[in-house]
Amino acid sequence: MALILNIDTATESASLALSEKDRILATTKNKEIRDHASWIHNAIKAILDKAGHSLSQLEAIAVTAGPGSYTGLRVGMATAKGLCYVLSIPLIVENTLKVMARAAIENKSLALAETGSVKLETLLIPMIDARRMEVFTAVYDSELVEVMPPKAMMLDVSSFEEVNTGSRLVCFGNGSLKFKSLAPPGLFEFEEIEVGAGALAHLAYQKFRDKEFADLAYTEPLYLKEFYTPSKK
Repeated sequence: MALILNIDTATESASLALSEKDRILATTKNKEIRDHASWIHNAIKAILDKAGHSLSQLEAIAVTAGPGSYTGLRVGMATAKGLCYVLSIPLIVENTLKVMARAAIENKSLALAETGSVKLETLLIPMIDARRMEVFTAVYDSELVEVMPPKAMMLDVSSFEEVNTGSRLVCFGNGSLKFKSLAPPGLFEFEEIEVGAGALAHLAYQKFRDKEFADLAYTEPLYLKEFYTPSKK
């Protein structure tokens, strides 16, 4: 049956998706980032009840491993690992930026990659706000092949010059708002893409099918940079 619970708590909105293979059975979302920890366990029970399933029927747990909110990543990873341990089922992890790129591919407005008679290759540039003028970002093509690996980047006018090869460059995510005022005119498109655990489901099923499971004991969130706490005065 391949019943998978997909967990995404990496950004402002936390979400869950219950999927059978890569077919979504039910979803739910929480938009209050401070409430992710108190919300998630009741939400898991509710989504399973809604779909007519129980915890014991789950065959895997998938979670966005980062980058993203430090607190959100810890909540999601701890929940996923705890359930996998109790239920003796495998853990699947996926990069948040790749999940965002998958969500963009599912957005029909991005399928139109033609300008006149010339068909342009679309490169997807997800960005997550990482304080000040820094973002977590990566670049993927329309097949989710990694063109630029995930990293923390300080934005300036020359950002992404290495991938500016005449392709259609589509930026999205809350970090892209910072880049919009810096980007050279006409080179980049900026889109609003809704991202959630539903986009994780397709990627999670691929890994489930290929038995690409994470090590339950040693898997940790992918932070990409050290946690920042302001010094006390």
